[in-house]
Amino acid sequence: MHTTITDFSTAQQEYVANLLVQRYTKQVELQLADSELQLDQESEELTVCPTLYWSERGAQFVVYKVDDERYRCQFFYSATEQFGTGHDEYDDIEKCVVTLLQVQSDHERQLANLSAAATTIAALEGDDYQGPLVI
Repeated sequence: MHTTITDFSTAQQEYVANLLVQRYTKQVELQLADSELQLDQESEELTVCPTLYWSERGAQFVVYKVDDERYRCQFFYSATEQFGTGHDEYDDIEKCVVTLLQVQSDHERQLANLSAAATTIAALEGDDYQGPLVI
C-alpha cells in the first residue's frame, strides 16, 4: 500500500468549511478521514488518500486528495446510491467542492420535482399510482 499523499492543510479545511457555510448557511461538521483508493487503473495497488467527509440533508460527501493538487469527490445516500460530478479529478479544491455541491443540489431538486409530479399524477389518477420503481 502506498501512503505518501500529504494531508489536507488547515487552510484547505477552513476554506472547505467556509464553502459549506455559504451553501447551508450554518456550520457543518467537517471530518478528516483516510480512504484506500485504486489510483492507477492498471494496478491493483491501493493508496491511502486523505479524505474530507461531511453529511448534510440526507447525503454524505467525500473529497479525496489524490495528489498534492488533485482531488476526487462524490456524494452518496447509501452503498447503492453513489454519485459523482462527471469529472474524474480536479486540480482546484474550490472547483471540486463547488461542483460537488451543485451536482448534489441539482439531484436533490430533481428528486423533489419527481416526488411532486408523482403526487400530482396520483391525485389525478387515484390511489393506484405508486410512482417510479427503484430497482
